[in-house]
Amino acid sequence: MDDQNHNVTVLLGIRIRQLREQQGLSQRRFSLMIGMDRTYLIAVEHGRRNIAIDNISKIANGLGVTLSELFEGIDANVPAV
Repeated sequence: MDDQNHNVTVLLGIRIRQLREQQGLSQRRFSLMIGMDRTYLIAVEHGRRNIAIDNISKIANGLGVTLSELFEGIDANVPAV
């Protein structure tokens, strides 16, 4: 994975974690809610998974946000935190 793609993956994971925590959802509870393996969700939140669009959509739906809201503030040109 090149640096730009890695940055997007990491930033998306951070954004997912922020939204999940804002809703007071644990990783376990959220993963059960959306039918996703908890270890997969953890890898996504840590930017270790290049996640498929179907799973991104599943996460957005589970968080009650649109895809554009999920990606809000994510810029591939900004270095990952």
